[in-house]
Amino acid sequence: MSEPIRVLVTGAAGQIAYSLLYSIGNGAIFGKDQPLILVLLDITPMMGVLEGVLMELQDCALPLLKDIVATDKEEVAFKDLDVAILVGSMPRREGMERKDLLKANVKIFKSQGAALDKYAKKSVKVIVVGNPANTNCLTAIKSAPSIPKENFSCLTRLDHNRAMAQIALKLGVTAKDVKNVIIWGNHSSTQYPDVNHAKVKYQGKEVAVYEALKNDSWLKGEFISTVQQRGAAVIKARKLSSAMSAAKAIGDHIRDIWFGTPEGEFVSMGVISDGNSYGVPEDLLYSFPVVIKNKTWKIVAGLPVNDFSREKMDLTAKELTEEKETAFEFLTSA
Repeated sequence: MSEPIRVLVTGAAGQIAYSLLYSIGNGAIFGKDQPLILVLLDITPMMGVLEGVLMELQDCALPLLKDIVATDKEEVAFKDLDVAILVGSMPRREGMERKDLLKANVKIFKSQGAALDKYAKKSVKVIVVGNPANTNCLTAIKSAPSIPKENFSCLTRLDHNRAMAQIALKLGVTAKDVKNVIIWGNHSSTQYPDVNHAKVKYQGKEVAVYEALKNDSWLKGEFISTVQQRGAAVIKARKLSSAMSAAKAIGDHIRDIWFGTPEGEFVSMGVISDGNSYGVPEDLLYSFPVVIKNKTWKIVAGLPVNDFSREKMDLTAKELTEEKETAFEFLTSA
């Protein structure tokens, strides 16, 4: 057995964490021979609920869990971390402007970024899930100057999985037959799900999605809006936001960081835009296609971009630039 790694989940009393913690503990994400110390952080009013989550994890009797720590203190939670999964954030409440949401979250992620900077290992991998995920992730980066920017990423894998699933449903295949869809930009309704480079195993051979579907108007219309609006559709139906699918996507995202992406495949991940080949402004946290090797991601460069895609990619970059400007006003005053 190797040395245990310290993994933090914030918002650990919430419903995404409830779906996520078991798959971390049972080895589905970091491997069946990787012992873990699981650290659970939430706000003080949630400590009673968190105690229940802790008891359940103990009752799972998972052999890989060497220790479980439940806390409401950042100095305890962020100490010596190998992985930080930042799920907790201020949710948007009814009548709340996006600006108010940004302000509340800047405060949280400034504080958590500073705690990472002060207490965590410099090699820590940080995955931001809490929304607005891209800008929260950028806030954390700015607040943790001693940790490499490349160690941070935000979750757009849920959107990526949603896009694969929609293609698979339309063609009557399974999601594992679909690869290389791309989510460009923000984890918001301006994101651009792009299948211009996607492939599907269909009727015994691998073909381009556009060729297999032969339905450009669906791919440029309903497909995009379905993926963009899927989170809202789940809330409307379930009266709660996506939890099981979000937890699955977090697991996929981290497993790929840990073990790398399969040869010939790329995945979508919100990462720092510096040095990208797609004309996306620098210093944004933007979702790109990436390949991962030795726990290091690299943006897939030089994929051809048509005019339709260009317009969509620029639109979501514009939204991210505006979010960043608003967040940074709060960041300097927070």
